[in-house]
Amino acid sequence: MAALRQAEAKLQKQTDIVRQQLDVVRAASNILGRDVARGGKRIAIIERNGQWLRLRQRGFSKATKERWSKFRAEKKKGKH
Repeated sequence: MAALRQAEAKLQKQTDIVRQQLDVVRAASNILGRDVARGGKRIAIIERNGQWLRLRQRGFSKATKERWSKFRAEKKKGKH
């Protein structure tokens, strides 16, 4: 019985160490932007934000072009 308790205590200590290491890794992952090493690919926060900025800018550009094409079409018809 004593041997089982010793083995249990040893495993419990190892479990605590592994949990602590896992917490450290999770904290580091949060600091780096939560997209670290997914699929073996690192994504930096700046790159991710730049991509969002480009997508948003593309949407603005597309909307502006649509507005102006509508305006020009109405102007041809004589509404403006």
